[in-house]
Amino acid sequence: MITGSKSAGTEAQQYVWGGAIPLQIHLHESEVTTLPPPPPALILAPRVGYLPLLVPQIKPFFSSSLPPGVDTVWFEYKGLPLKWYIPTGTLFDLLCSEPERPWNLTIHFRGYPANLLIPCEGEDSVKWSFINALKEAAYIINGNCKNIMNMSQSDQTELWRSVLNGQLEAYLRVYSKLKLDIVGDDFSLKLNTSRQTNSENEATGTTISGKIPVRLYVRTIDEDIDELEDAPIVDSWENIYYINCPVEIHGEGKAFSLNDAIKALLPMLFTEEASADVDSQAPESESGEVSDGGSSRGSQKNGESLSAHTGLFKDGAEIKLVRIQGIEPRLDIPFGWVVKNLMNPEQYLHICIYVKAVQP
Repeated sequence: MITGSKSAGTEAQQYVWGGAIPLQIHLHESEVTTLPPPPPALILAPRVGYLPLLVPQIKPFFSSSLPPGVDTVWFEYKGLPLKWYIPTGTLFDLLCSEPERPWNLTIHFRGYPANLLIPCEGEDSVKWSFINALKEAAYIINGNCKNIMNMSQSDQTELWRSVLNGQLEAYLRVYSKLKLDIVGDDFSLKLNTSRQTNSENEATGTTISGKIPVRLYVRTIDEDIDELEDAPIVDSWENIYYINCPVEIHGEGKAFSLNDAIKALLPMLFTEEASADVDSQAPESESGEVSDGGSSRGSQKNGESLSAHTGLFKDGAEIKLVRIQGIEPRLDIPFGWVVKNLMNPEQYLHICIYVKAVQP
């Protein structure tokens, strides 16, 4: 992440951290033991948060209606069990082709689908996932994660509490100590070769790499539709391609757009003509990793790009929508601005892309 000079972060960062999605939570009918059934719970979910962290707020609405047993909480959307370690805002951007407000989710307190989701033991599991993702991001950026491993217990606690409570300023106080050494401005990205001397690099074990941690989610639309609002619902994670792959900066100080970053991750979607078309698009703005066993057909690990799968998209496939933090940015926007302002707290940039994968 590229932080602003102010301790409170950039204006855009403040909007991201303050962003929330209105949720309408329904208790699954199989778990209702009272008449009349309880009304849905209405709460605001932070975009940069995680669904399991909302359970303490949600359970009081339904506790008197639950059957006896031990809680094993999970959420679903239109029949799809939701992966708890994906940030709430990313899930919303990925699964709601047209933003749904409030977002209607179903909560279960029983019958955890262990064959589809990895176990979640509440806040501890989410914290473990978050710290693991932060370590991965540090390794991508610096070549190691020593600064994360060597965090004091008080710093680790403050960092996690800042995420829980949506406190950007508290987060940046700890983050500034982690020395994740990518710097730049709104128009370019470059390696931070002046910030540390060689002796300082040796002391911290830092190897500057010029790589940006990215998690890319590709939702394919196999039907010939005119409007995204007509896209079929996602009823299985098999319909989502997932890439955990860094974007490498090519050339120190070189201007680099969001389009360049996506092209690096999905080169098979960019012919010379397609690149020109994408560059001219101007969509309007609307305003850890933990492996789950890999049933998703698009789960890519260890930096493997989808370019390795030449048959993944049919000829004529095209990008219909790119969404980051609820924004549908122009693809010619400087990638430096995106990284500086739209990163999640675990230092991954989560990008959702809708691809129309049928012949025109």
